[in-house]
Amino acid sequence: MIESQENTSSVISPKEFSKLREYLIASASQDSGATILTPEQHKHNIQGRLAEELSRRNINFPDSIRDRLILDILAEITGYGPLQPLLDDPEITEIMVNGPQKVYVEKQGRLERTNVVFDGNLHILKIIDRIVAPLGRHIDSDSPMVDARLPDGSRVNAVVPPCAVDGASLTIRKFSKEKLSIQQVIGLNTLTQGMADFLRACVLGRLNIIISGGTGSGKTTFLNVLSGFIPNDERIVTIEDAAELQLQQDHVVRLETKLANVEGHGMVSVRELVRNSLRMRPDRIIIGECRGGEALDMLQAMNTGHDGSLTTVHANSPRDAISRLETLVLMAGMDLPIKIVRQQISSAVDVIVQMSRLRDGTRKITAITEVAGMEGDVVVLSDIFKFNQSGVDAEGKIIGQVKPTGIRPLFGPRLEAAGFKLGAEIFGATAADILAARQRR
Repeated sequence: MIESQENTSSVISPKEFSKLREYLIASASQDSGATILTPEQHKHNIQGRLAEELSRRNINFPDSIRDRLILDILAEITGYGPLQPLLDDPEITEIMVNGPQKVYVEKQGRLERTNVVFDGNLHILKIIDRIVAPLGRHIDSDSPMVDARLPDGSRVNAVVPPCAVDGASLTIRKFSKEKLSIQQVIGLNTLTQGMADFLRACVLGRLNIIISGGTGSGKTTFLNVLSGFIPNDERIVTIEDAAELQLQQDHVVRLETKLANVEGHGMVSVRELVRNSLRMRPDRIIIGECRGGEALDMLQAMNTGHDGSLTTVHANSPRDAISRLETLVLMAGMDLPIKIVRQQISSAVDVIVQMSRLRDGTRKITAITEVAGMEGDVVVLSDIFKFNQSGVDAEGKIIGQVKPTGIRPLFGPRLEAAGFKLGAEIFGATAADILAARQRR
């Protein structure tokens, strides 16, 4: 639906305009039902019918209003109705429909309300059905929640009454069509060049890395960036709930979970895919997100020759990430002592990269932490890089810097054996420190 109809034309009332729009949508829908038409054919038919109706009713539309009406009708027939312009806007990263009259978007990390409205709750349900029907799923009062994805990979969640009290709710996390490079991420001040060099060495040195962070902190995006460091001559198996990763390597096998059918059969979980991937001769296993018992299988894979594996977990700090992994391993149903679980984690995981979404909407790496083994019953963590916030400016922007802590990781010899001799300055050593070290030698 067009966002505002107040400036359409002085010779047609809003009510007549609405009726004209409904007539054109109904006519275009009949054309679509009769035969399969391309968007261009639909557009040509809509233009013809609109011209006929305007001539018959002796109405003169400005070209701008005419073009908007045609695009609006085309979106209703071949796209996702009022949401189509929002989906086409590259600056919008998330779309949230809280009912027919309340549509919000996220732009540059901040929420804002749009002027987009739906004709009513049935209109939202129609768009939701258009999204989920091609995937063989359905949503109604008996099954009021559904997860789906758009053809471009954007993640969709919908909730309808009776669970959604104020009308159908729809949330779309848009899929980035452009794969970010490490230099672009550095340009966004997500990390520094020194951190990028360090993480590149960790990936090429086949260390096991976990990316930790809250919802919307950029975990999957950064996982995509790190995967770009993996050499082309390695076989990679990716496992995801919804296929989002955009790996550029040639030898990639992409696996995706499958929901149960209407009868409740045929479900394929992440855990089953992880187990199956071990029989596929992977050099590296990349799991989009660990959120269940598959964490145990992932840790075992990391401990049995599949070095260099990558995954993400939901956690607010590196220490929380360890606790989260402990919980996920116990969800596998194995009655393991907590000390054994921690030993598995400490021997499998080498590095935790903590992603955070700050109050000003920016996303940053706030810590790169080494898992340095066990001390008694406790997993020892050592921060290599850490973000320190010093304040907030007048515009609400967070002021702070990510700095090396001066601690060298214990896995340094492994990186050197892989051909990476990182300079002392990466870990925070000053020129005077470097000179003193050389003199001691």
